[in-house]
Amino acid sequence: MSNDKAAELLAAVRAVESGERSAASFFTEPPARPARPAAPGGPTGTTADGSTGADGSTGGAGNSAVGGQGRGTGGEQPGSASPRRPGPPDSAAQRGGRQPGRGAGPVTVPDEVRALLAEGGAPEALGQPVVETLGEGAAGLLRTDPWQLLAVPGVRPEQADGFARALLGDGAGPGDPRRAVALVGRLLERAALRGDTVLTPDALAEGLARHAVPDPDEAVREAVDAGTVLVFEDTLDAGPVPSAMSEDDTEEAERPVNVLVGLDRYALAEESLADGLARIAGTFDSAPSAGEEADDGHEGGTAGAEQWTAAAESAPSPSARELIHAVAGSGLVTHTGGEASRTEVAALITAAGGLGLRAWALTHTDDGRARMARLLADAADDAAPDQGAGTGTGAGAGAGSATVAGVLAGAEGPERDGEGALAVDLLAVCDAPQLDAETAAGLVESLPDGVRLVLSGDPGVLGAAGPGQVFRDLVAAKYCPHIASRTPDPGPVGELVSGVGIGELNQVEAPGKEVVIVPVTDPGEAVHRTVQLVADSVPRALGVPSAETQVITPGHGGAAGTRALNSALKERLNPGPGRFGGFDPGDRIAYSPAPGRTSVGTVTSADDRGLQLACGERGVTVPPERVPETVRHGWAVTAHQAAGIRWPAAVVVLPGDATGALTREWVYTAFSRAERHLSVVHGAGDALPHAVASVVGRERTTRLRTLLTESARAAEAARATEADAAQEPGM
Repeated sequence: MSNDKAAELLAAVRAVESGERSAASFFTEPPARPARPAAPGGPTGTTADGSTGADGSTGGAGNSAVGGQGRGTGGEQPGSASPRRPGPPDSAAQRGGRQPGRGAGPVTVPDEVRALLAEGGAPEALGQPVVETLGEGAAGLLRTDPWQLLAVPGVRPEQADGFARALLGDGAGPGDPRRAVALVGRLLERAALRGDTVLTPDALAEGLARHAVPDPDEAVREAVDAGTVLVFEDTLDAGPVPSAMSEDDTEEAERPVNVLVGLDRYALAEESLADGLARIAGTFDSAPSAGEEADDGHEGGTAGAEQWTAAAESAPSPSARELIHAVAGSGLVTHTGGEASRTEVAALITAAGGLGLRAWALTHTDDGRARMARLLADAADDAAPDQGAGTGTGAGAGAGSATVAGVLAGAEGPERDGEGALAVDLLAVCDAPQLDAETAAGLVESLPDGVRLVLSGDPGVLGAAGPGQVFRDLVAAKYCPHIASRTPDPGPVGELVSGVGIGELNQVEAPGKEVVIVPVTDPGEAVHRTVQLVADSVPRALGVPSAETQVITPGHGGAAGTRALNSALKERLNPGPGRFGGFDPGDRIAYSPAPGRTSVGTVTSADDRGLQLACGERGVTVPPERVPETVRHGWAVTAHQAAGIRWPAAVVVLPGDATGALTREWVYTAFSRAERHLSVVHGAGDALPHAVASVVGRERTTRLRTLLTESARAAEAARATEADAAQEPGM
């Protein structure tokens, strides 16, 4: 989009906001359109990118501006600025992690939908996803706008074009406004699969041009007109403001802006999140002074500065002491470190519990929850008696661990109060890099006023499967106190992973065969050696059974992808006919109830209800119609699927045909899944050290960092105004 076009769009936005002109003078009010589904499943990819929020919600949407900044506009204005605190979902489908918009079983496909699909040359099998996505009125909607078929997961633009031509004939041209609007939505949804919450108008126009849209700039305006997207202008200059205006100043100087376009579902989730983080960060202006008590949210749950100081001085490590001190005086804290740094979070939760606070640690996976529970138990055993450590829960009174998804679904974790807020005084979220914008917004909105929130994680791992880079943006914005752990991960594996994190692939001493490199020349040999390692070498030489060894590879396809590896590993470790939809009892599986959320478990049986799985301590029943899209064999998984899980031994396969997928973050994530032993089946040649040294993951296009910076700037201006007012005579 040219500068003139962008300026024209900005002028329209500003005129509407200032009241000089109505929105209707720029954008003709479109006919009523069905809302887009809250969370379409999205096209199937080779990674787990593009997840929905853990509870399927958008996290609520306030006004299209946060603190008056980052203005947005579209065919419809967003709703109230007051954030909603959602209570736990009631439906079993939500508690089970079912994708939003999906019922408990197969939907009924009306005859008119079947007839319309046949008329348009679409396969009959598309009927169920069409109804699931577009609703019972799908036939009428598609008859009016055939390109709405693009909203259905897995449908490609060329397929929607063919469907439209069959229904409309010569009237289905590349410049049809309905096609342009659908393609804009499609491009933004595809961008979300890559982790972006918004796109620049130029990027959107380039994508439209690739689909032969005659006037991409006009297509963007038509999408805004139709209410498909919102336009945002975020200020680029987020520097400090003067303490006060001079008498001659009437308004703030014009500041440069960045124009962005996004789906309200993702863009407004970031605004809601920024609002929530500002609310929490403002809990304490400063640490309580000696003798003062801070209100920690419930009767009997107060802790003064002296108590926090005593708890910090009893911490097991210097980094844990720093973390406790930071949390004592701030409502929002970020904390970074490797696996060993989780002991610091456990020390914090235990100390807070000992002070009578309701403290919880949340993790991304069930495995992470189990590891945190063990750390909390160890921390409670080591706690001094005067800290009030409880018994049985592994931490102080009211402390515990749960998963983020389980808490948002109301299936585990702390209870909620009468307003739907979580009954907590301190919440520490581990695996924070795995939080996408929607999940983070939903979680933050569920927190009560006066809570303390710690976001903790390893900055070297792969980011969230869904859109947004919440943890990275929050740390980069320097919005709150930050504690960087100085506790190193132990052993040769920890040393290797630490080097990868700073771009160095070092040779480490491994006297106990903790790290083994297995060179291979082709993918076929890679598969053979991997099976040999899992089935024989690792159990025999290191005493780690096959059931505790995980294979990790870059992708699902290819000669050494998860499909090929799982086929070979099943044949060796659990041969069988696959009598339950391709699975047999004893098969290792990867269960993904929603993109970005994977549990590794075992098939136990199957019956009329579906496939029975054992995932850690949980039993899961997957309905037959959900098995193909949620269950894969799991002896081998991708690094994205493995994020948040660790195994005693890991075999990382790097075939020569998958070197394009390697980045420093991918290698770091894959290598760090191993607790005691790491085997690297290495066929990538120089691509491995090159990826570690030079290939870093791309920066996602998001708004959160700017919104947080603007929030801090506004708070600074407010403090300056208050200070100046206090100095005026008579005050």
